[in-house]
Amino acid sequence: MAEVNLLARYPKAKRNVKARLGNKEENRRIALQFGKEYFDGTREQGYGGYRYDGRWIPIAEDIVKHFSLKAGDRVLDIGCGKGFLVKDLMKVCRGLEAFGLDISEYAVLNCEPEVIGRVHLANAMRLPFPDNSFQAALSINTIHNLDRAGSIRALKEIERVAPGRGYVQVDAYRSPEERRVFEEWMLTAKTYGTPRDWIEILDEAGYTGDYSWTILEMDPEWTAT
Repeated sequence: MAEVNLLARYPKAKRNVKARLGNKEENRRIALQFGKEYFDGTREQGYGGYRYDGRWIPIAEDIVKHFSLKAGDRVLDIGCGKGFLVKDLMKVCRGLEAFGLDISEYAVLNCEPEVIGRVHLANAMRLPFPDNSFQAALSINTIHNLDRAGSIRALKEIERVAPGRGYVQVDAYRSPEERRVFEEWMLTAKTYGTPRDWIEILDEAGYTGDYSWTILEMDPEWTAT
């Protein structure tokens, strides 16, 4: 198990934390439905428009290199949304058998045309695949949306379908100030903590793959009071 940032080339998001403070509980309630409002509604309720723009291509390149993926290998993206990464994995590695799953029916029904039939509605806590069936299993920005027990179950499932060949990214914080920024911004996370807290969860799950953290940064226009 090693900390490896496979998202190093992902563009940094601009987060206006102050804009989410108004009507926060209602926005959170809507976001947790993972429907149209979450993906293609306002930024206060989620992504603010989740559209393909090619930004996952460099991440797909780094994933292919990290796992030495080649044509014929099978890779799974857990929490794939509309399948952008699934699409780009197949684009950068011709012949790669990439698949995705998501809990959102809206995301699956509005997936990229190139991944129709490869993106399925399913839950991370119960992956509908046999043991050791993937060369790599990815879960980016997803595990923390489960409660602690659910996070552990999902990690065990990743380990089951791709033993030692997982990659998990979650949000974390290292200081009280970073925690404040995180809690003001987040809408869907149910389990969160410091990197040390997450290491304990990974260990408890018996997870042996790789991992990384995203530390949310404060927008210049947001000032702590």
